Amino acid sequence: MIELMILGFLSEGRLHGYELRRRMEELGGHARKISDGTLYPAITRLAKAGYVTKESEPGVAGAQRQTLGLTEAGHVRLLAILRDASGLAITDLTHFFTVLTFLSVLPDAEERNAVLQRRLDFLEAPASFYSNEGVRVKIADMTDPYRRGVQRSARALRNEERKWIRELLNDNEGK
Repeated sequence: MIELMILGFLSEGRLHGYELRRRMEELGGHARKISDGTLYPAITRLAKAGYVTKESEPGVAGAQRQTLGLTEAGHVRLLAILRDASGLAITDLTHFFTVLTFLSVLPDAEERNAVLQRRLDFLEAPASFYSNEGVRVKIADMTDPYRRGVQRSARALRNEERKWIRELLNDNEGK
């Protein structure tokens, strides 16, 4: 998801590394700090791949600052990541929120809808956090109030998300 966040935010315009990190951390929430050891090696890999440009400019007190930009190849890569979102990008809520943040970059409504449909298909499958010898434990059968709370909260979120995706897909049918 680091690659998607970097390319996605740079698709909105050139950024300094510290501003990029700030936006990434905001997207991930207060508990998800982005370290230099995560961000800068990722930027270096993307620059070597030709997806990101780095330009130095004077900073405060003479220190150089890096301004990052997205290349055409980087834009193509971003579109491919969004178009092909699968696995954790669809099944993990935090990853999917990152995909959603940049999904409007995909110019084709059918491609956006295909991503949403993959998420909806996942949400429609029976799910439970807990099982007993391979059999899903129903909320009504749970004796632990905290596990029951996890299941109830997850169900409510899942129902609302399904409703929202269905509405969006229905709205997009006429477009």
